[in-house]
Amino acid sequence: MLIWLVELSEYFKFLNLFRYITFRTGAALFTSALIVFLFGPTIINSLRVRQGKGQPIRADGPQTHFKKAGTPTMGGLMILAGIVGASLLWADLSNVYVVATLLVTLGFGAIGFYDDYLKVTKQSHMGFSGKARLGIEFVIAGIAVYFMMRTALASGIAGSTFGSSIAFPFFKDFMINIGIMFVVFGGFVIVGAGNAVNLTDGLDGLAIVPVMIAAASFGVIAYLAGNVVFANYLQINFVPGTGELAVVLGAVIGAGLGFLWFNAPPAAIFMGDTGSLALGGTIGTVAVATKHEIVMAIIGGLFVIETLSVIIQVGFFKMTGRRVFLMAPIHHHFEKKGWTESQVVIRFWIVAVGLAMLGLSTLKLR
Repeated sequence: MLIWLVELSEYFKFLNLFRYITFRTGAALFTSALIVFLFGPTIINSLRVRQGKGQPIRADGPQTHFKKAGTPTMGGLMILAGIVGASLLWADLSNVYVVATLLVTLGFGAIGFYDDYLKVTKQSHMGFSGKARLGIEFVIAGIAVYFMMRTALASGIAGSTFGSSIAFPFFKDFMINIGIMFVVFGGFVIVGAGNAVNLTDGLDGLAIVPVMIAAASFGVIAYLAGNVVFANYLQINFVPGTGELAVVLGAVIGAGLGFLWFNAPPAAIFMGDTGSLALGGTIGTVAVATKHEIVMAIIGGLFVIETLSVIIQVGFFKMTGRRVFLMAPIHHHFEKKGWTESQVVIRFWIVAVGLAMLGLSTLKLR
């Protein structure tokens, strides 16, 4: 009888593991990676058959890209399957931040899927109307931000205006309350993040690794910001409930690892807008939820650089008729300069790691 009681006690101790965010984050990472590994080959073969010519290659792009013709796109479906499947299993679905993040992830993924569908069927780079696409993205992001803002306001932490305020790194108590305009600000952050990752996704493995680096960084931030003890020790803003986002980000990392297995050069599949928009939206939503929107510009600095290169190139060309870069986004500029694709990708990964470390250092500098 005593032995049976001891065994039962040990069993319940094991069940207690499911209460811990750290355990469920690791489990979500493993589960999402397993989903992508198991179903990836089937999805790739199915997309290859249905798409025929695959993703269209830019005529003005580097010559080395033409050998990629016929590679299927929409690999983001694999990533979404891993993220959603693992999150449903391991995350707390009663948590508003989790629901809002998954809403943005799936919503942006659906927009990207439609854009990819148009490009593949028309064999053209002209997909979904830019204005319509941005408008729908803002609606989805705005809804998510509104509910997260209301949740933060209802918590009563750090005053009644906490949910609608912008926090700044290096300062614990300095916040600017912008009221309902926070919905616009948060929506801009999320939409900007989604499209920044989308612009970065141009070479095999280039976008997915920096996304995983950003996800790991924000997984740490979400866990710390959602824990009152750690938040007070580091003097960062305590946001109850955001710790659960670490589980979703664990799923992002796992799905990213699984996808990288198939996306490693030479890529068997591209993530397409289906994946890049969804992943960027996920990171942006977590940044808004944890009140680290500005820090995201540091951790995701590589995505910011890629976006700025396009803005500068387009703006300067319209004003002068000349180009600043040989080709934008900037990763193509370095290809045109003679860097091999692997050199560009690995060096950009190094930059992403350095910026992530810089962004995480702001947690202690108060």
